[in-house]
Amino acid sequence: MYEFLGITLVLALLLTINATATLLAAGMARACKRLLWKCSARTRAEILFVMRIGPPVIAIVAIAAFMVPSYLTYEPYATKETVGWKLGALATLSAIGVALAIARGIRSWLATRSLLKQWLNASTQIHLHAITVPTFVLKHKFPLIAVVGAMRPRLFIARHVLDSLSEEELAAAIAHEYGHLAAQDNFKRSVMRISRAALLLIPCGRWLDRAWSEASESAADEHAAQRSSQVALDLASALVRIARMIPSGQKQTLPAAVSGFLMSEDAPGVKVRVSRLVELAATDPRLLVSSAPLVRFIPWLVLTVVVVLSVTIESRPQVLAAVHQIVEHVVAFLS
Repeated sequence: MYEFLGITLVLALLLTINATATLLAAGMARACKRLLWKCSARTRAEILFVMRIGPPVIAIVAIAAFMVPSYLTYEPYATKETVGWKLGALATLSAIGVALAIARGIRSWLATRSLLKQWLNASTQIHLHAITVPTFVLKHKFPLIAVVGAMRPRLFIARHVLDSLSEEELAAAIAHEYGHLAAQDNFKRSVMRISRAALLLIPCGRWLDRAWSEASESAADEHAAQRSSQVALDLASALVRIARMIPSGQKQTLPAAVSGFLMSEDAPGVKVRVSRLVELAATDPRLLVSSAPLVRFIPWLVLTVVVVLSVTIESRPQVLAAVHQIVEHVVAFLS
């Protein structure tokens, strides 16, 4: 019973802390929406990403640094406490969520590997000026410009896109994808999709995902527009041209570790992005570089401080004793 009760508490508290923190993060993001939209898109994307992954990180740290040590230290091995149906149900939901997250991660990895193998077999490597990422061209019915992989990215371009875009438009579209590469968006998207499955009861995490996706696409547009006003206009032209190539009623579903030009369901629409790019073209490119790197750093700093403080204070006996008392009350309440 000692081991079973401990595992049940870990699972139940993992879901409870994660869900509560996600609710708070989503509420804070909505309350600060106007303030966030005044930041650069890259700053907004960084803040939203930390808000999205912060809750599961905090939940894991709380379990590892406080709950488990306090349980092992103060809970008698011959405990007479039992697992009530409410505690058991909460732990079961948490276990299902963890299992789904693991399954989603494996499924995403396998899908990315399969897609990469398929596209590599059907493509030919090419060399484009100033492109350092391995680049391939392939025949595909969808107007592809996509970066595959989070660790060893490869760029794929559909043959009819390569033939249809002007040299300037193609360079602008690739500059947009380089914005995703610089921000490691494929990795971030994978992390968020995996962790989303662990939140069975809280749909607001999906809102944070959509907000981050919109911000990351806008940030990649800004990354390209930083080169010059003409690049911003070339990117707008490429967006319109590629949008017209998309077969009517068709969508291309991609794994999380793939960023595709005009392929994200949560990305802003073409009209919105074109209008924004026209605005960016009228702006001095030097002003598009985020002037507030500290703002992007603050959420990471807060998350780091939480982790460091937790690890620092968790070894104090009075802290662990207090945590154990709280856990005892939780068990009594859910019994």
